[in-house]
Amino acid sequence: QLQACGGGLVQAGGSLRLSCVASGSIFSVYTMRWYRQAPGKQRELVATITSGGSTNYADSVKGRFTISRDNTENTEYLQMNNLKPGDTAVYYCNAAVATIFTRNVAKDYWGQGTEVTVSS
Repeated sequence: QLQACGGGLVQAGGSLRLSCVASGSIFSVYTMRWYRQAPGKQRELVATITSGGSTNYADSVKGRFTISRDNTENTEYLQMNNLKPGDTAVYYCNAAVATIFTRNVAKDYWGQGTEVTVSS
């Protein structure tokens, strides 16, 4: 399972760091992602990081957000700087995980979501 934390209320221009830990009978964690869903909007992909460390970002967050991971801890992070009111959303972590029971067959897992509110 995935457990996300780190959300909260912050003023525009502020920073937050989200964390997401994968736990359980893990064999390997592959690509990890962060998504967000604002009220009344569809869920959108924010950032991606592969097992090798390659990253990709939505245009709206480039230069402000940084995704990273700690493979020894099966954890991904999202450092969010210069936050804007438009970043207000519930943020969800996602990861492709192979368990010790499935070995090389990865399945998508989702965290429970952590709320980020940016005030103007």
